[in-house]
Amino acid sequence: MVMNKGIWISFEGIDGAGKSTHIEGLASAFKSQGRSVTLTREPGGTALAESLRTLLLNEAMDPLTESLMAFAARRDHLNQVIVPSLAKGETVLCDRFTDATFAYQGGGRGVPWEILKTLESMVQGSSEPSQASSIRQPDLTIWFDLAPEIAASRLADARAPDRFESQPLDFFTRVQAGYARRRDEDPSRFLTIDASQSKHQVWQQLTRGLVSKGWLSIVTPSSV
Repeated sequence: MVMNKGIWISFEGIDGAGKSTHIEGLASAFKSQGRSVTLTREPGGTALAESLRTLLLNEAMDPLTESLMAFAARRDHLNQVIVPSLAKGETVLCDRFTDATFAYQGGGRGVPWEILKTLESMVQGSSEPSQASSIRQPDLTIWFDLAPEIAASRLADARAPDRFESQPLDFFTRVQAGYARRRDEDPSRFLTIDASQSKHQVWQQLTRGLVSKGWLSIVTPSSV
């Protein structure tokens, strides 16, 4: 493995898909192989972005306002956490990134894809003149693909839902379709996980994918 190059991995999926369960385990796996790890999330990751997260999850607003707030939080998160961590050669594990905005606000809420593409270019465009046309994206996005019906049954006994988790099933069906559209637009960036399997089987899918990329040297036992 190249140990001095930063790696950026995002984790995506509808609520109840189980992605958050495995992030800590992967952080431990990377640390055990000598990598420095930054764990973060979206919306969030900085004081400003966490404040915006609270508003997004609890205050009523129209879909475009949701999108604008998500990208504002993302800009601060990129500048303050993600880019500096990668520059130091760290492994950044991010619970959701821009794909979630396309899935939830684009697929779920119906914000036009072209508007989100414009915001993505504005917020994630490189500041380097030689890379002015490039958009910062994770090196790998792990999508926990799960039928909304199964996700809903998993959430039935969870904590009190926020205003996204409390949406009806057809909303999550649209969100799932939004994720699939993003994956199909950039398939080389995605590792699709069958999240309907057991935790152990999901862990095996994850670690096999990372071993195949040379980022983990062995398939570590499940810690979940």
